[in-house]
Amino acid sequence: MALEIERKFLLNNDNWRPLVHKSTRIAQGYLNAEPERTVRVRVKGDSGFLTIKGKNDGISRLEFEYPIPVADALDLLKLCPNVLDKTRHLVNIDGHTFEIDEFHGLNDGLIVAEIELESETASYPQPDWLGDEVSGDARYYNSALSEKPFSSW
Repeated sequence: MALEIERKFLLNNDNWRPLVHKSTRIAQGYLNAEPERTVRVRVKGDSGFLTIKGKNDGISRLEFEYPIPVADALDLLKLCPNVLDKTRHLVNIDGHTFEIDEFHGLNDGLIVAEIELESETASYPQPDWLGDEVSGDARYYNSALSEKPFSSW
C-alpha cells in the first residue's frame, strides 16, 4: 500500500528561487476528480504517468503512480476537461525536498510548496519563505484548481 503524507504551504517571498536545483514543466489533467478518488494523468518533462489517489484523511491518503508512455499520456490529457500547466521547482533543505509548484494559465500567480513526510507528526525545515499551511484547504488541491482556477476566486 502506498501512503502519501504531504503538507502544502503558501509562500511568503521569493527567497526560495536561488535554492532551486531542478525545474520541470508539468501538464496534468483529471480523468476523475471525485473526492473519494482522483485519477490523474500527467506529462512531466519527457515522461508520462497515471496516478490514482484516495480520499484525504488529514494530510494522508493512498496514492498509486504508474509510468505510462508519454504518447499515451498526451492522448489521455485530451480526455480531461481542464489541463493544469505548472512548473515544478525542487529545493532541498536539510535532507528534505520541497516541491514548489508555480502555476500558469488560469492559475497564474499561485505558487505553493509541498513536502512529503514519513509520518503526520514528522518534523521538517521551516525556511523564512514558507508561509501559511493550506494542507486541509480543498481549494488548493490540484484537482480543485483544474475545476475552479485561482483566477476565479
